[in-house]
Amino acid sequence: MPKKNSSVSPQAGSKRSRAGGEPKRPARKAAARAGRGPGPGPGPGPGRKASHKPSHKPGAKAEAVAHSPEAGASPPADIVSLIHLGCARNLIDSELILGRMAEQGLAVSGDAGAAGTVVLNTCSFIGPAREESYANIRALVERKRRGDLERVVVAGCLVQRYKRQLAQDFPDVDLFAEISDGCELARRIKQMADGKKIDSYLASPGLREAARDGARMLATPGSYAYLRISHGCDHACSFCAIPSIRGPHRSKRPAALVEEARELIDAGVKELVLVAEDSTAWGRDLGLELPALVETLAELPGDHRLRVMYAYPNRFPWDLTRLLREHPRVIPYLDIPVQHIASPMLRAMGRAGSGDQVRKLLDRLREEVPGLTLRTTLLFGFPGETEADADQAAAFVRQYKLGRLGAFTYSPEEGTSGFALPNDVPAEVAVARRERALAARDEVLAASQGALVGTEVEVLIDEVHGTSKAPYAVGRTAMDAPEVDLIARVRGLLAAVGERRRVRVESLDPEFNLICVPLASEGSARPPSPGKPEAPRR
Repeated sequence: MPKKNSSVSPQAGSKRSRAGGEPKRPARKAAARAGRGPGPGPGPGPGRKASHKPSHKPGAKAEAVAHSPEAGASPPADIVSLIHLGCARNLIDSELILGRMAEQGLAVSGDAGAAGTVVLNTCSFIGPAREESYANIRALVERKRRGDLERVVVAGCLVQRYKRQLAQDFPDVDLFAEISDGCELARRIKQMADGKKIDSYLASPGLREAARDGARMLATPGSYAYLRISHGCDHACSFCAIPSIRGPHRSKRPAALVEEARELIDAGVKELVLVAEDSTAWGRDLGLELPALVETLAELPGDHRLRVMYAYPNRFPWDLTRLLREHPRVIPYLDIPVQHIASPMLRAMGRAGSGDQVRKLLDRLREEVPGLTLRTTLLFGFPGETEADADQAAAFVRQYKLGRLGAFTYSPEEGTSGFALPNDVPAEVAVARRERALAARDEVLAASQGALVGTEVEVLIDEVHGTSKAPYAVGRTAMDAPEVDLIARVRGLLAAVGERRRVRVESLDPEFNLICVPLASEGSARPPSPGKPEAPRR
């Protein structure tokens, strides 16, 4: 599911949407996070400048970039910034590009206004994502024409999908780059900064190998990071262009993922969020299954926990429920996008199984993992959808109490089997159907979040703000994934990013986020306690 208007910054912004229709990330202008672990708080935030020395470990320390351009003069081209659009998997690509640029000796700034070169890592999942990418390209080109910017680089999914056509549409862009590991992209950016002439189009070297990712400059807070376990997708959903962009499914090998996870844990990450186009397909091309990987990563030394995102309903690896239920480092949470519940729609979308099979899957998950938090997504307005289909979906949200829900409307995608289907649903009708499902979701949230008022919960601190006299923190319970679900705002809490704290829920904000206060014993910052973590149960 798309994440709208998402640009990389040293850490996630302080305002996040509730578990919403199309989850929104605050705009992030990219540099890697500066510093992590115990301390006064996160590194430089959006709009504050940071440069980064090459590092082979995530979380490289930052130094300030000092540049005050004269009126009419653009900053030097060797100060670079990256604007990220798209999903968590694309965010990892952005972090890899940042790491490669730093290794080339380029200064990476979190302030696009202080950079002479701006890299835009694009998204092309659905129509609104493409329009956002195009709008950002136009804005950067306009800055270049005004003399505020030396170089514009466009990379990622939009280029991978439309290739050299983009170069014809935007001749003022200095470099287009298809999806890659970022090494050659960073070299060409460095060559441009040094005044050398380059080929302005960088084609992908071929299907990306499912190898260990290189050093990343993490753009998330010190509390969590994404770990990509595979590339591509073998499903043929009629609404989705991702297989044509990212290719077929390829699993990373366990040894490579253990190395990546160890780096993240050693850097202080407390929550590893496992992501892929289809996470539950991991390992099948290697003769393995996902639960073996999850257990291996959970058993690594450290004070970390795992969260599984992007599970697919078909061929579910049922031994995973044992880990979700019993392992203290596996969060009892599962993101499993079902897209619809009406069987005719599931068939038209090319999804495996029927509505009844989806219900049986969710029933078994909840039976085998008491207290499991489920997150899903629904798609409305697919050709042929009826009012009865949409009503069935809204009833499904209520029946299964799906408070962590994303919903979006269908976007016809060239190259997909759904593109030329008849019986289009008018856009305004699709939006109304989506809003009915979100209203049902809000009813669920009002009850489930309201039941937490007056109780104590554990939160993982993602952000700290304010002063020592008037501090507040932003965190999440185990029921909430970063950036797409709900948050907990804790007034009066002195804490460090990455700490887990017990807090009391006092009330809810209008979007059902928790408003909390620290317990008497939790009011001041303290270093994280060593040892095996307490199980992430509510």
